[in-house]
Amino acid sequence: MQATVKAFDADTRSGSVLLDDGTELPFDAAAFAAGGLLRLRFGQRVNLAVDGGRITVVTLSTFPLPPH
Repeated sequence: MQATVKAFDADTRSGSVLLDDGTELPFDAAAFAAGGLLRLRFGQRVNLAVDGGRITVVTLSTFPLPPH
């Protein structure tokens, strides 16, 4: 699934994304760490892994999602 970064806090390593249908979903530091990223910026396109409505991985849209 793809989305656009709405907010990212570098201190907490958490933030939120907007899905293509406009739904906002938050992500926590664990989901950010699982994607192997160093930072995100507003408006950046990302790939997501979602489990039960919770984001488990956030990574760049050009990176493959890690296997679950």
